Amino acid sequence: MSTTTIIDASGVALADEVVAAEVAPSAYTAMLARLSHQSVVKHFDAYGDIAWDTPEFEIRGDDPRWILPADDALGATAWYRALDRATQAQLGLDLVASKMKIGLIFEGVLKQGLLQFANTLPNGSPEFRYAYHEVIEEAQHSLMFQEFVNRSGFDAAGLRASDATAARVISSLGRRFPPLFFVFVLGGEDPIDYVQRRELRSGRDLHPLLERIMRIHVTEEARHLSFARQYLKQHAQDLSIHKRRALGIGAPIILAVMAQMMLKPSPQIVDKYEIPKTVIKEAFDSNERHREQTLTSLRKVRQLIEDLGLLTPSYQRLWKTLGLWQKSPA
Repeated sequence: MSTTTIIDASGVALADEVVAAEVAPSAYTAMLARLSHQSVVKHFDAYGDIAWDTPEFEIRGDDPRWILPADDALGATAWYRALDRATQAQLGLDLVASKMKIGLIFEGVLKQGLLQFANTLPNGSPEFRYAYHEVIEEAQHSLMFQEFVNRSGFDAAGLRASDATAARVISSLGRRFPPLFFVFVLGGEDPIDYVQRRELRSGRDLHPLLERIMRIHVTEEARHLSFARQYLKQHAQDLSIHKRRALGIGAPIILAVMAQMMLKPSPQIVDKYEIPKTVIKEAFDSNERHREQTLTSLRKVRQLIEDLGLLTPSYQRLWKTLGLWQKSPA
């Protein structure tokens, strides 16, 4: 097995994603055992491991640390820079709270899907134990995200009726079509993991509560990403022709939707601050730098899809249509 290094929530070096040395079932089983062991010895409690009421963790809307940096897609626009600093800070805080609400909704769908997936597994399956470890960790993440939202003062929106229907369909994939479900998992977790790691390495003066939450999240999500990727490597090759075709078509559609949901401001934020459509277009839709960052955030999952043989020319056309195509580096 191989790993890369990041600094974990305790401030010490910790292995990043765990990668099985080979695709053989024995290597996969050993990887699951290691992930489950890490969940036992290195896990966090939303209330036991975050001192919410410490003065330095107080959330204030006028805190300048919430102001979006100049390299942020929205923060770089003339519209945002023309706002007074108090509004810049409040908008930045509301954006964080909104993304945490979206994150906990995503993790709710993920937990439901994992439970449905676990219910399909036989007695003695090492995947069952790991899946339940992940459900427990995601529940702790949802608790800390919601606590942040509550303390932010922003009444972040939940799911619309149409989104709730889509969520039920996605969660059912955990039982009906696990490989596509785990593509959904990667589509939601990879972009946020990329953004949080970039923030933690930026050297910016981050609000200490936000930094604490991100470090906890990154530490545990490394296991979740490891499992989703290794599950697909282990099982996708055994799918029927029809299911492989469904995976090849469904993957880029899910990734396109999830990346934008995770990286763009929610409609609620756009409405509250009356962000002009021209600004959204400038910052996101027509912003080549934002597009490149989005593609970079999906690089690992895109490489995985290619490794699975699902980026043939016929599939590439769909990726190009969805704006997700990026030629692999030579």
